[in-house]
Amino acid sequence: MRFAVEPWAPEFGVSLEPEVAEPEASRPDVDPSVELEPSRWGPQPLKEEAPSSVLFVDGVRRVDARVWITQPDGLTRPGLFASYAAGAVRCGAQAEVVDARVERGLFTSSPAAEAVVTPLATYEPRLAAGERPEELAIAVQQRMRELEAEVAGGAAGAELCVLDGPLTGRQRIRGAVGYVKTHHTPYLGPELVRVVESLEPGERTPLFLVTTSWSRLSFYLRLPGRTAHPWAGVVRVELTADLAVEEARTLAGKAASVLCRFASHPHRDPRAPQNLYPIAGLERELRRRLGDEQILLRALKSAAGGF
Repeated sequence: MRFAVEPWAPEFGVSLEPEVAEPEASRPDVDPSVELEPSRWGPQPLKEEAPSSVLFVDGVRRVDARVWITQPDGLTRPGLFASYAAGAVRCGAQAEVVDARVERGLFTSSPAAEAVVTPLATYEPRLAAGERPEELAIAVQQRMRELEAEVAGGAAGAELCVLDGPLTGRQRIRGAVGYVKTHHTPYLGPELVRVVESLEPGERTPLFLVTTSWSRLSFYLRLPGRTAHPWAGVVRVELTADLAVEEARTLAGKAASVLCRFASHPHRDPRAPQNLYPIAGLERELRRRLGDEQILLRALKSAAGGF
């Protein structure tokens, strides 16, 4: 395979930050009557239902280099050399990293892509749906999410599993909830949004069902901290729609208790309170394991025949 590494630094032109949003239908179907009828909606107080052990699962990704692949027909297609990792922290009597996995891939729509082997790492070919920058970035995001699911599925024994990000594709993991820190899609009408905005720290909304290409239960929760504006400290949590209402209510109570317990503080984390302490620590460890990007970039340029 003939390829050339883009001489510009990877952060110029293509980046995996900010986080690629999960594909969503433009108008999700929402049923707010799962737990309570909309006319009875109101803040639900925090119930101390802390589980005995909790697993926090997260992933990180990074563009190591941009690449141009020359195909047999002489045309070139763009791609990304990317490193990504997923890991898990178990929190019981103490916090412990129980799994951490690193993978590297050559993400491109070119069928001519082959594994690129360097003395430091091997980048396996990963086909993307297209060659636009956002399509390449989504391909990296999806593979990282798959790796997170593998890590979560292999770390048995936790009563609750908090997955950073939507539950998409990971809803069959026992005791799993998706932890969504940003709000890109409006799910509720104006009257129910007022309930979200009226939440006190530690309170959640009733459960509601969201259906796009798949179905999941969800609720909003306000984490402890200073309320500077109506959505300050508000996060959204996703649960599998396969649960009975009472089971979902119990899992929601456990998740709310854990998320409030591990919410960060502004003097420790600029993304407080949403960036939970176990997840922040796990991200630091995973980024360390990705290795030095400048050394990897030099190795890729050498493998391409240049330096």
